[in-house]
Amino acid sequence: MTDAGADGRAGWAVLDGAATRAEGGLRLRVKLTPKAGRTGIQGVETTAQGPALKVQVTAVPEKGRANAALTAFLAKRLGLAKRDVTLEAGATSRHKTVFIVGAPDALAPLLESTLRP
Repeated sequence: MTDAGADGRAGWAVLDGAATRAEGGLRLRVKLTPKAGRTGIQGVETTAQGPALKVQVTAVPEKGRANAALTAFLAKRLGLAKRDVTLEAGATSRHKTVFIVGAPDALAPLLESTLRP
């Protein structure tokens, strides 16, 4: 991702490489913390896999509950249908790739707004 200053696309800079364009939407790298005290977004963190949106959920990591909580939470925060946010990779890992359906330039500012308190 390039920053907003370089090409005028608002929202891309704050994601710091955690989101990438894909056909039909965008891919978002997420570092998930299950069994947290509350569900929320903690910012962008540098991981071995690259920058990732750090998200915590209260759900336990059993039978896909934490993954379902992650996709439902992101869909709600972005104002999208649950079917538009899917887990693409990392079902049994804390490091996940989520696919979000929509126009990347419309989704980036929505994601950026989720990082604000």
